[in-house]
Amino acid sequence: MVVFSATMGDTYWVDLCTHNSIAGCKSWCKHLSELCKAEYPKYVKYCLWLLAELAVIAADIPEVIGTAFGLNILFHIPVWAGVLITGLSTLLLLGLQRYGIRKLELLITVLVFVLAACFFGEMGYVKPPAAAVLKGMFIPKLSGEGATGDAIALLGALVMPHNLFLHSALVLSRKVPSSVHGVNNACRYFLIESGFALFVAFLINVAIVTVSGTVCSAKNISDTTANQCGDLNLSSASFLLKNVLGRSSSILYGIALLASGQSSTITGTYAGQFIMQGFLDLKMKTWKRNLMTRCIAIAPSLVVSIIGGSSGSSKLIIIASMILSFELPFALIPLLKFSSSSTKMGPHKNSIYIVVISWILGAGIIGINIYYLSTGFVGWLIHNNLPKIANVFVGIMVFPLMAIYILAVIYLTFRKDTVVTFVKPVKHDPKAQNNMEIGQSNSNELVRVGTHPL
Repeated sequence: MVVFSATMGDTYWVDLCTHNSIAGCKSWCKHLSELCKAEYPKYVKYCLWLLAELAVIAADIPEVIGTAFGLNILFHIPVWAGVLITGLSTLLLLGLQRYGIRKLELLITVLVFVLAACFFGEMGYVKPPAAAVLKGMFIPKLSGEGATGDAIALLGALVMPHNLFLHSALVLSRKVPSSVHGVNNACRYFLIESGFALFVAFLINVAIVTVSGTVCSAKNISDTTANQCGDLNLSSASFLLKNVLGRSSSILYGIALLASGQSSTITGTYAGQFIMQGFLDLKMKTWKRNLMTRCIAIAPSLVVSIIGGSSGSSKLIIIASMILSFELPFALIPLLKFSSSSTKMGPHKNSIYIVVISWILGAGIIGINIYYLSTGFVGWLIHNNLPKIANVFVGIMVFPLMAIYILAVIYLTFRKDTVVTFVKPVKHDPKAQNNMEIGQSNSNELVRVGTHPL
């Protein structure tokens, strides 16, 4: 699943850069949410906006809980209290804007690479079997209760739907040459840039999964480690680094959780701004936008942390990530259709190879989501302890929602685009431009002569 997610992320970045790296589009080029607003009917547009906002909130829940876990590890603050403290990150974000976001990004990058180096160092201690690691990377196998749900959650955590809206807008800030060749070169450079970032993320994920799998499946595992592996979650994973860092492993791990939470807060805030601006033409100050999203995300996080503690909060992270995976088609399908449409892209639309690969990966995502929704819910109905009448009412409520989900995916997939947004840029002609400037100069001179007082 890690390999699949990394491949999919790189392919869809090609779609994003193709979608927005068009020459001379400063006055007419639109990012993904703006194109959705222009293309779809009013009610469809509002539904897509609500789903996109829900994705931002679902992505903020792991950030809230992760930050609370970091505070718990470093300062022994209860998780529920840490959830409340995360509301102050709005003020932190406002202060960082004045101090410089780039400095925070640099700090977070350093921490991520340090933590990654520690996991790679840990791999040297535990010595995972190379053949088994390679087999697990390229021959996926889901075993154990809840493995399918964990795989879907991993997919949603790596390829977040709101990031498709975010990056489609961020690419617009790049300066791209006006020729087809220049656009192709820009896409090639974007592919290399994103490929490197995703490759690093892929290696880090492989290291984490490999270390945890090797440590927890060792034959000579101690009782203490066995108990820790039995309740392995985001708040207790620091013991995996004990060979490299010793007692300080929890400190570095807690700092990394705090830093990553703030980084995700920044990206989520900007994604929400672009989504609201694109769909509704509404602009909101950064701190207000962050405060609104954070307050909504804190509510379920606080309830679950009070009732279920760290274990319940970790399960909520899985549920939120699964929601992101279920919502991915509603951002992915418009992206694939727009980036492959001549009415939206003109000569810069995706090549047939990118179209085929993208739709195959997209169909895989949609198929996995629908399969899990149907089999998971039916299995829950069969094995739960609720009375039969309660199961009937639950089925009456949920099955229509599942049907609506499937019909919505089919509608977005097969609906024909009707709005033409591509405008062919006017070729730059230096001679014509010079003549136009001379004519404009003569006209201005005539105006000055005609208005000169006699």
